[in-house]
Amino acid sequence: MEDLFEKIKVKYLKFKTTDLPSEPTKEFILPALTAGIQNQGLNNFVPKENTTILKNVISISANGANTGATFYQNKEFTVLQDAYAINWIYTNNLLTENHYLYLTSSISKTILGNYDWSNKAGWEKIKSKKIQLPKRNGNIDFDFMDTFISQLENERLAKLETYLSINRLKDYTLTSEEQEVLKNFDNEKFDEFNVLDIFDVKNTKNILSRDIIENSGEIPYLCASTENNAISSYISYDEKYLDKGNCVFIGGKTFVVTYQENDFYSNDSHNLILNLRKEDEKNKLNQLYLATCINKSLGRKYSWGDSISNRKIQTEKVSLPVKNKQPNYKLMEILISAIQKLVIKEVVLYTDRKIAATQIV
Repeated sequence: MEDLFEKIKVKYLKFKTTDLPSEPTKEFILPALTAGIQNQGLNNFVPKENTTILKNVISISANGANTGATFYQNKEFTVLQDAYAINWIYTNNLLTENHYLYLTSSISKTILGNYDWSNKAGWEKIKSKKIQLPKRNGNIDFDFMDTFISQLENERLAKLETYLSINRLKDYTLTSEEQEVLKNFDNEKFDEFNVLDIFDVKNTKNILSRDIIENSGEIPYLCASTENNAISSYISYDEKYLDKGNCVFIGGKTFVVTYQENDFYSNDSHNLILNLRKEDEKNKLNQLYLATCINKSLGRKYSWGDSISNRKIQTEKVSLPVKNKQPNYKLMEILISAIQKLVIKEVVLYTDRKIAATQIV
């Protein structure tokens, strides 16, 4: 790697991650790279003044559980103490975004998963590692990289376009009812309800990870991870261990709360299933809202060292919007429908733009 890349020197920033905002403010506007993996590791913001501003480079996490996480950063950012950025030594200005994406993937395949808390993926450790790149006539084949990434993108765009159409998500126009809910949401009244008044709670069954064959089937295998809606793999296994979907799922040891639409297998009997008692309100949109309420109401209380359990949740309360002293499920459903449209609008427009550009090419 050191034959192709160099570590970029940046000004040392004295900020502690915990003291930095997670959203931009008037002064703190520059994304800062940490040891995380959410949002490409750009989870905090710092002032631009007296800061090294980077763009169109590759970033690498050098600490934490995600050490070695590698991203291509195509917008302005800087790095904090637990991460660094590397630059292509030769003809850097001639590299396209597709080249960077290919190089990032090659680096990630070499280092990700091979380092941990006690063996961090710092530049001095990884710079002597070898990465695999395509060659033609003795030279790195940049044309292949460009074409290959374009093909992958086109395949996924086609799948996304089909998914949006089949699930009728291309209509992102807000109804008058949805507009009204968004406009007045800050004025809605909330109240606290016992979790057990809203949900039936039970522990999941469990299958140890050592007993499964990854990607052996089509049933989700859940763990307590924040990634991919807590799904670590899709497996085939004895159906007597199957748990019913259309529920709120809590990863017991890490308090990761998700909505699970389909039946699933679980990796740990400490995980919890929350089934909505009110059957006529048990739809996807309501439960997406409820999963967020559970997380907001209880997430600050539980962690790896003090994990949630079936016994502990028995006395917990959750804050919900109310109407006539009862949970306002109609409001929940309309709000999530509106938010889904607002989010999907950008996805639809992005897909349409990319497909149009591909057709022109």
